[in-house]
Amino acid sequence: MAIRQKVVIAEAIADVGVQGLEAFYDVVDAVGKTRDEVLALVGDAAAIIVRSATQVDREMIEAAPELVVVGRAGIGVDNIDIVAATEHGVMVVNAPHANTISAAEHTMALLLAQARRIPEADRSLREGRWDRKEFRGIELHDKTLGILGLGRIGTLVAQRASSFGMRIVAYDPYVSPERAKRVGVEMLSLDEVFAISDMLTIHLPKTPQTENIIDAASIAKMKTGVRIVNVARGGIVNEADLADAVRSGAVGGAAVDVFETEPTTESPLFDVPRITVTPHLGASTTEAQDKAGIAVARAVGDALSGELVLSAVNLDLGPAVSSEALPFVKLAEQLGTIFAVFSKGIPSTMTVCAQGRLADEPVRPIALAVLKGALAAASDVPVSYINAPLIAEEHGISVVEESRQGSSGYQSVIQISGEVAGRPRTVSGTHMERRGAVLIAVDGYAIEVPLTNHMLLIRNEDAPGCIGRVGTLLGDLRINIADMVVGRSPDGAAAMMGIALDQALPDEAAASLLELEGIAAARYIDLS
Repeated sequence: MAIRQKVVIAEAIADVGVQGLEAFYDVVDAVGKTRDEVLALVGDAAAIIVRSATQVDREMIEAAPELVVVGRAGIGVDNIDIVAATEHGVMVVNAPHANTISAAEHTMALLLAQARRIPEADRSLREGRWDRKEFRGIELHDKTLGILGLGRIGTLVAQRASSFGMRIVAYDPYVSPERAKRVGVEMLSLDEVFAISDMLTIHLPKTPQTENIIDAASIAKMKTGVRIVNVARGGIVNEADLADAVRSGAVGGAAVDVFETEPTTESPLFDVPRITVTPHLGASTTEAQDKAGIAVARAVGDALSGELVLSAVNLDLGPAVSSEALPFVKLAEQLGTIFAVFSKGIPSTMTVCAQGRLADEPVRPIALAVLKGALAAASDVPVSYINAPLIAEEHGISVVEESRQGSSGYQSVIQISGEVAGRPRTVSGTHMERRGAVLIAVDGYAIEVPLTNHMLLIRNEDAPGCIGRVGTLLGDLRINIADMVVGRSPDGAAAMMGIALDQALPDEAAASLLELEGIAAARYIDLS
């Protein structure tokens, strides 16, 4: 019986997420344990799941030599050492979309609280005062809302704010004016957004470029009396500068959910009237927590199964991969393994070409999957999607990505080519709706055979009896042939058998195949 991989859950996630993991893995509950206790538990862990409090730093990553993936039940990964994880081949996954609705709704709640001064009025009344005139607010209607960051959350805020009759402008260098126009948003430069906004909401990641993007200098470019809401990340707004601006009246009010240091009970913002603060509640809804738990559990499970998690934080895959292209990612890994085993090596320059309809898709995920499959077949060290590029670089292996519209009679094809030991090699495959993954050519031999966990490639003389002798040997070994295709070489001098097997081929059987008359080469390929 196979030993189940160990998953350490260091911070609470939704029960449904835990239950999904428990069906396949040895789940260890480390919620509430000290850092030293967690460090002691991760020594043989394949996965660690955290929220925002646990620091998964280099020390913790190096204390877990079996670690495959770190899962963050939420969006931000500030508490995870991405560089150390990548160096050790550890995938970092999160739940990037779990809290989008909750964060957008919290933004609107703070926007409304600011406009109508609800927290101050609530506190005043509880203290025994009836100060209606003191807390006169403003309407959102007809005001200009500036949005910094028009990603998923920023877009949801724009949609909700537009229902209040607000004019929406935004700054986001990665969003085209055409896409923004579809959601009723006008894209402007950063300074233009500062200059015309009555209210400003922030939905940017924290990066060196966005740190302190709201400070005394940027506030000086804004309308007097602007109201600022930050439900993104602490450190994007300079807290001391914002506090000073509210005191002076340059900023009419602010609402802040995130802070440079968390958790915290001290900030320059806390003693300033007209500033509403909440303790990082953007994702604190029952629905968001459930979604985050389910999403991170699914991503961790995919990573432990060796799947390519397209949303992994430390994978640079370029543009999003479409659902049509997803089956080709798995095919690419299998073809990489076939290439390396059949060629008995990996070329110093390996070319991965996406052909046909696949040429319209990003090639990078396909090429990465090919590299992982090839390295896994040729290396004794564990290979992941994360460390494959690093291993390739160490061995002087480069991958060239190409696209070509033609595909030789197939809708989409992946072709791998390169020179190994002075000989050019090629392997091609496709994915068909009814047949699944199919190997279609090896070194010019056309062999359209469906891929199974156990494949056999045999190069033989194009002469009577070769196929029968191979079939007899496999039959004597009680190994069933699931599918078999024979292709001739372009010059007709030789042939190749592509055989899909139902069982693994013993080592001695491969040697026996080579002893048969007319057999020039035999490669058994384990794709399980």
